[in-house]
Amino acid sequence: MMEHAELEAQIEQWRGYVQRRQAISAADVDELEDHLREQIADRKASGLDDEEAFLVAIKRLGNLDAVSREFAREHSDRLWKQLVLVPEKSDDAGAPPWRELAVVLAFAVGAGIAVKAGMAWLDDGAAQARNLGLLVFPFLAGYFVWSRRLPPRVAAMLLVPFAVLAVVVNVYPFASGGSTELLAVLHAPVVLWLLAGVAYAGGSWRSDSRRMDFARFTGELAIYYTLLALGGAVLVGLTFAALQVVGVDLEPILAEWILPFAMPGALIIAAWLVEAKQNVVENIAPVLTSVFTPLTIVMLLTLLVVFTAAGGLVDVNRDLLILMDAILVLVLCLLLYSISARDPLAPPGLPDALQLVLVVAALAVDAVMLTAMLTRIAEFGFSPNKIAALGLNLLLLVHLLRAAWLGVGFLRRARPFTQLERWQTTYLPVYGAWAAVVVVVFPPVFGFS
Repeated sequence: MMEHAELEAQIEQWRGYVQRRQAISAADVDELEDHLREQIADRKASGLDDEEAFLVAIKRLGNLDAVSREFAREHSDRLWKQLVLVPEKSDDAGAPPWRELAVVLAFAVGAGIAVKAGMAWLDDGAAQARNLGLLVFPFLAGYFVWSRRLPPRVAAMLLVPFAVLAVVVNVYPFASGGSTELLAVLHAPVVLWLLAGVAYAGGSWRSDSRRMDFARFTGELAIYYTLLALGGAVLVGLTFAALQVVGVDLEPILAEWILPFAMPGALIIAAWLVEAKQNVVENIAPVLTSVFTPLTIVMLLTLLVVFTAAGGLVDVNRDLLILMDAILVLVLCLLLYSISARDPLAPPGLPDALQLVLVVAALAVDAVMLTAMLTRIAEFGFSPNKIAALGLNLLLLVHLLRAAWLGVGFLRRARPFTQLERWQTTYLPVYGAWAAVVVVVFPPVFGFS
């Protein structure tokens, strides 16, 4: 019975991965699953156990990317329809097809109005920076609440941490230009983003698969948002150039109206595009990771050489330490996105080996940075910035060490890929907890300086 349960779990995992293929419909997935079960039954009849039968059946069924391409060729009209902005019919009976787009635009405009009102109400630039995320992310979370039809009780529970964070960043008597205020500005968006992730998960944040879905969503959102930003910048630039020819200067309008509405609105629109066209960019993900992983490895090794050759660890420029922290966070995002986009059933290969090299290189950089930070603390004493940076690097060290250990086990075929995947999703909330500590606890501990 236990073996049968494990087999069903493997089939369910395979089915979930196939369902993310844009060219394959639900009916096609059912047909493929029936074919898979027939193959498993045939293999078991020949004397193989459940696990062996499943693996052989998967290989006989073929590579999922090849299956997707085959279905896409046979059903190209379906794929094109899925790329259309507005679906032909809504899931809600009798609802007009433009309803979802109207709701999304309402959230986008609402975020723009909130940002514009915040700019008018908060004259202090530091106060605007502290509240910027609080003016935008509730609308993103609201879109997730609406799209997932979350019950009012869950929505109300999500409002509580938003409200607490709003009170903290506005009631705390931060010293003007102080370190704790800057740390609050930098870390509050991390907390807000993970709160939006709770709404994205539909209240099922404890689910490893839903957290990994959110990691994948984050990567795809970054792609869509970048494309929207680049396209918008080109359009605005051409419009401004044309109007300047006739002596019209729209720069004040850009700063006062266009950017306050365009930047938060584009975030909501990009989130909707990821949801509506789920995994249209999924085929881009392996390309992006295969290109940027080796480039990032070269960058890390180069920076490691420059960092170690910069002189004594005490004399290392603080700005360089901050920049290296940002690079390590970028590496972590690349690692998460590449893992979320990988076929969990595929055997280890060269991309997995490169990913391990990336993790090891990041570990080396992190170790050098930790040494530099500890040396600076021993020489100059503690400060909010140093403790926050030290904590982040310790979290990265634990994350990367475990990821490297599981990656080695996967390459040696001693561990399944799911363990490496589960470690990422299990550790993800730790960063949110640390960001919350920096925002809520650090200011009073360090006297709001």
